Amino acid sequence: MIIEKILFNLIAIALFTIIFMKLIKKNDTSYITILIIEFIGIAINFIELFLPTTLNLFFRLLTYLLAIVTPLLILWLENYKKMDFSELSHLVLGKILLKNGKVEEAKTMMSSFMRKNPNSKIAHKFMAECYEKEENYEAAISEYIKVTDLNRNDMESAYILAKLLTKNGQNEQSIIVLQDILKYQPENEDATNLLGDIYFQEERFKEAASLYMSALRYHPASYDIYYNLGMIYTMINDFGRAKEFYEKAADINNMNYHAKLNLGQIALIYGDLEEAEKYFMAGTKSKETESGSYYYLSKIAMLKGDQDKATNYMKVAVELDPKNYRQLQTDPIFMQIRKEIPKPEKIENKENEEIQKQTDEEMQEIVQEQDDINKKQKTFSKEKKVYMHLFKTNILVENLTNEDLKMIRNQKEKEKKKEVQQKEKGQD
Repeated sequence: MIIEKILFNLIAIALFTIIFMKLIKKNDTSYITILIIEFIGIAINFIELFLPTTLNLFFRLLTYLLAIVTPLLILWLENYKKMDFSELSHLVLGKILLKNGKVEEAKTMMSSFMRKNPNSKIAHKFMAECYEKEENYEAAISEYIKVTDLNRNDMESAYILAKLLTKNGQNEQSIIVLQDILKYQPENEDATNLLGDIYFQEERFKEAASLYMSALRYHPASYDIYYNLGMIYTMINDFGRAKEFYEKAADINNMNYHAKLNLGQIALIYGDLEEAEKYFMAGTKSKETESGSYYYLSKIAMLKGDQDKATNYMKVAVELDPKNYRQLQTDPIFMQIRKEIPKPEKIENKENEEIQKQTDEEMQEIVQEQDDINKKQKTFSKEKKVYMHLFKTNILVENLTNEDLKMIRNQKEKEKKKEVQQKEKGQD
């Protein structure tokens, strides 16, 4: 018992001295908290000397926890995990302040710490997160740049920096950051998708295709990569390659119907109504694609000469998404059933009157103008862009001559024969 007390006091005093020297050396008052905790533990043990009985198990464990375990944990974190206690204590306090809605107090506290510790990665990252929550992207970007400068291997922070640069309209800077990430982590799918999104937004489709093709080496079963490749080749009107990638995406994830919707539109471009109908019927099973699928099922019914069926499909499409009413007015193929489709309540009366007054040619100009506006909006999704591209392509195909359509169908037949020959060679 006496030996235990002697050892306890020696170790406790030694740890107290080490922590005290850290306080002097770093001139950091955060260590005072640890010294107080240690002192309480030593004091409890000292008081036991004047008591007629020994302390119970709870108090004995408490003295060890306060006087020995706590300082040892701090020293272990600093020496082996390279985590500065001062940083950690300020971070914990900052998180507590943020949780209680005291954002400015948290920022002031961390700014004060950063003046003494300008190279603290943890502090700069904390400030960056605060600014990001406030949507002060310029300040957040500045802080994340400091974080990545202090630790070049912090790819997580680099990716967040790239996202903020993109959100702030600084695409070229974001591209540089993402390319740097992929240089060291070519398998980073998040960085690949974000860089691909930027290329897509800026219509740098060849660069996007090259990026995703390289990514397939690391993610050969990625639905997103195949689907993105399908969208890219759609935008450059290489519908054969687009179809190939959409089909692979659909095989990987049979429950995601965006690829099937695009496959249906491509089949319609080639004039394969049965194949198109198959894909659009599948698209009606998903809330995300059912309105577009019913729209195109209506178009197929019109091409087959079944106006009643086309009207019923279109009523469902417009009910699901009033925007289909605009497309109905734009697409010449629906001229005979336009009056059968009631105006959606969500479309303003004035807007409806303007739509009715426009000729088909004027409506095409409206769609083009809207498309140009959407290209400038960062929130305009790739899916919507591709959908509208295929929508307009389908309208153009409807106006082609019989010779043009024959040429397209012949091209499709050649592609089918090529696929059969490749399969036969594979079997041999």
